[in-house]
Formats: sequence, C-alpha cells, structure tokens
Amino acid sequence: MTMVRTRLLLDRMKNGETAELLLKGEEPLRNVPRAVEELGDEIVSCVPAEEPGVHRLILRRRRR
Repeated sequence: MTMVRTRLLLDRMKNGETAELLLKGEEPLRNVPRAVEELGDEIVSCVPAEEPGVHRLILRRRRR
C-alpha cells in the first residue's frame, strides 16, 4: 500500500520537485526506494527518523 501511495504522489509531482516520506517497517524500506528508482526517479536521501523503525526518505521526480 505504501508504494501505491508513493506512485500516486509521484504522478502528481512535476519534474525536479521533491517529497519527503516516512517509511515504517522493513518492507516499505526495501520496496519503495527500489521501485522509485525503477520508475526513473531519484532517491535524494534515506536516513533513520527520530522514531525507532521509521526512515525518512526524500525523493525527487525525474521522469519526463
């Protein structure tokens, strides 16, 4: 479900725009960054957030 929401977000973004996502758990942490890059977009950073088990992902829209 996290990737579906991420895909909808990316589809609304313009090229060069960035978004910040909070990923909770191991599955989204594995799947979302990989899928974003497979779509042709960019992962700017992915770092642990303040809450245990949560990561802060910043992505940039790069598709034309």
